[in-house]
Amino acid sequence: MATDHIRYDVLARDALRGVLRRVLADAAEHGLPGEHHFFITFLSTAEGVKLSPRLLAQYPEEMTVILQHQFWDLTVLEDRFEVGLSFGGIPERLVVPFSSIKSFFDPSAQFGLQFEPSDAAPETATTKLPAVPAPAPVPAPPTVAEAAAEPREEPAKPTEGAEVLRLDRFRKK
Repeated sequence: MATDHIRYDVLARDALRGVLRRVLADAAEHGLPGEHHFFITFLSTAEGVKLSPRLLAQYPEEMTVILQHQFWDLTVLEDRFEVGLSFGGIPERLVVPFSSIKSFFDPSAQFGLQFEPSDAAPETATTKLPAVPAPAPVPAPPTVAEAAAEPREEPAKPTEGAEVLRLDRFRKK
């Protein structure tokens, strides 16, 4: 097996984290557009994560926050984001490094990113995107006999859905 000196897995992971960084930066600058809102799951004990002792006791392994209506002071830096949220009526300030994030999901667009835990080697990311329907076959023109016969049934339309794409599927093992 050839050695990957370029480390495409790291480049892809960083690019996907860049998407997350860009989306959060736009939300910090302009607010959330339309119905967009974000579910962000992160490792609560990862290096650089800052939570109150109360939240850490409540979420000792991982935590999911929702950025939708009631958040404030969203700040996005190169390596992390910081945000104010209320938990049980108590305001809290969270610091979340991008490297601690396990998943990001925007239900309004059915778009998500999922990152493997850092103890998995090498770290890879998966992307969940809407499936692209296959083009419908073009029917042949009807013959005179077919035109006189009963109308043909319409081909079944593809259903909307999503497919998880694992980037490590394309790596040679």
